[in-house]
Formats: sequence, structure tokens, C-alpha cells
Amino acid sequence: MAASEFDLIAEINERLPAKGERVRIPSGDDAAVIEMGGASAVSVDAVVDGVHFRFADFGPVAVGRKALAAGLSDLAAMGALPGEAYVVVAAPAELEDGALLGIADGLAEAASRCGVTVAGGDLVSAPTLMVSVTVVGYEPEDGRLVTRSGARPGDRLAVTGRLGGAAGALALMDGVAGPSPELSEAILARQLDPAPRLREGVALAAQGATAMIDVSDGLGADAGHLARSSGARLEIEVERIPLQEGLAELAGAQGAAIELAASGGEDYELLVALPPDRLEPASDAVAKLGSELSEIGYVVEGQGVALKLPGGGEIEPHGFDQRRGSRSGSG
Repeated sequence: MAASEFDLIAEINERLPAKGERVRIPSGDDAAVIEMGGASAVSVDAVVDGVHFRFADFGPVAVGRKALAAGLSDLAAMGALPGEAYVVVAAPAELEDGALLGIADGLAEAASRCGVTVAGGDLVSAPTLMVSVTVVGYEPEDGRLVTRSGARPGDRLAVTGRLGGAAGALALMDGVAGPSPELSEAILARQLDPAPRLREGVALAAQGATAMIDVSDGLGADAGHLARSSGARLEIEVERIPLQEGLAELAGAQGAAIELAASGGEDYELLVALPPDRLEPASDAVAKLGSELSEIGYVVEGQGVALKLPGGGEIEPHGFDQRRGSRSGSG
């Protein structure tokens, strides 16, 4: 027999990591009590079965990890320090208790890894499994928060890590033959165990980033968001986009891999604009964290985004559209 709502919530709370130093009263009361100081950044995100994941392919633990990582990636894009998360799990009545506890385990794993307190939430019935996460981050004492709106002509564009892995993972889940087992496993991890670039975001903010956004809807789409907010034009040289290792073999050709990297969402890397003289120090700072920063373009006068091909052609910017329900890399 299924556990009662309150028994299940109590068991979920037992799986969560210990509360952080800002949390006076954690999950379990009518409301959490947080001792805040200075500016905070708050973001709400949700993942839905059949839209952002397929439960049969992911399993419950990966769903929990991805749900929290997606929210924390928004904090990374602001250069915020992670603080608390509040989680609502809406689940069909037929979903077994073990699956719900598995989601909690995934949330706890991601929270522990990123230094986050899951300070509250709710468990409700719904026709489709959905995990909604509200995350709260904080401005560093000796730093600042970064928005999408500060990019200026002359700035250089760079991206952390490598792109296209999350879209490649969907292809593997759809049965497309992958590269070596090791590379396929690494590609699948971009969906099943994404890593928000929290430390990189703080480092880039400290190095003078003028604008930043996480690559969640696809590089082309997210570059468009940054361009609109900044009132500038972003020109990206697609041959400079760092590709997920093994992506070209998976996609069948280098050009197809570049298309996946330019349009596929959910990589949760950071696209950043930097003054030219800050690019090298920023790259060094990111390298010290075990990551990489690759220059891929520049900011000019105008509006919109150009994904420029060698020889003068362009790729039309597109990515994930929540209203259309398109999946990563499908336009």
C-alpha cells in the first residue's frame, strides 16, 4: 500500500542534505525561515515528463538531478552563490512511492554536490509528472550579479565547456548509434547528470563579465535573448564552437555536429560577453576550476544574432521553444 502524503514527505526530508548556514528553520514546518543579507537572485524552473525528459529513459534519480540542475543553471548565469531550493513534485497517483523517493535522492545528490539546502516544497497529484524548482542565490560579498543586458559593441563572446552533448544524448536515447561506450556514456550524462556552472559563473562575474546567460534553449536562441536584452548584435563563428567529444561521430558529420551544438538546448553551459582585455584572465580563472572557456565571437552594433559559417554563409538561429513543445535540437 502506498504511504500517506505526510509519511512520504517525512521520508523525503530524511534523504535531503543538512541545512545550510542561512537556514534557521528548514523543511518540515509551515514555512522555511532564511536569514538573508544583501541582494538575492531567485529563479523558477520546471521539468515535465514528455517535454524535458522521458521517465522511461531517465529513471527517477536522473529526473531529480536534472530538475535541480536546470534551476541552478539560472543562478550560475547571474554569477550568484547557491543558497536554497524549494521543490514541488506533481505526480500521477499510480507512480510508485519508490519512484518519488528516487526523485528525492536525485535532488539530494545534486543539492549536496552544489552546496544547496532544499528548504521546502510540496507533493501533489497531477496527470503528468512534473518537478518545479525555485532556487535562491546570493550576490558574493566581494562580487556582483550579472544580467543579460550589459553586452556592448567590442565585447568578446565566449562559452564554457562544450556544446551539443545534451542534444546528442537525446539522439542516443532515440536509438542512434553512438561512438565508443566511454564517449556515449559521457554524452548521456549531459542529460542524465547535468552540471550547472556555478563556480564558473562567479569567476566570470569577478573577471568583469558584462552579460551572461546559460545555454538551456540552444546557443542560437539564448544568444538571441542576450542580444535583445543588450540592444546589440551577436556574431558567432560556428567553427569555433567547442563540440562535445564524440558528437561528430554520433551526428555523422562535422557540419551536422555543429548544427546540434548551435541549436540543441540543455547543455547548461554559460555564454558570456567580456571586454577584450578580460578574456584571457577569465579563461585562466575558469581553467583553474577544471573547465574551459572558448572564444566564439564578438558583439557589434545592431540587433539579432548571426551564426556565421566559414566562407560567408549562416545558420539560422533556433532552439527549444516551450510553447511549441520542440525538443532540444529540433527547432
